[in-house]
Amino acid sequence: MHINIKYFGQISEVTQTDEESLEFSGSLVSELLETLNEKYDKLKNKDFQVAQNQELVSTETKLTGGDIALLPPFAGG
Repeated sequence: MHINIKYFGQISEVTQTDEESLEFSGSLVSELLETLNEKYDKLKNKDFQVAQNQELVSTETKLTGGDIALLPPFAGG
């Protein structure tokens, strides 16, 4: 399946890009994260949340294709 991945904040600093597209054969968010951790070694040490199609998801969520975003921690108020 085709996936568009967007990186924000400190995550984009680690990947040195704001966005990339890739073909992925896995079925879970956790499998995608394993692939990204292999590609970007320093990503393993970062805290972030994952959004799929603009909705926060857990690592055990089934991938549906479309857009994935890796979001660093943020403070609100």
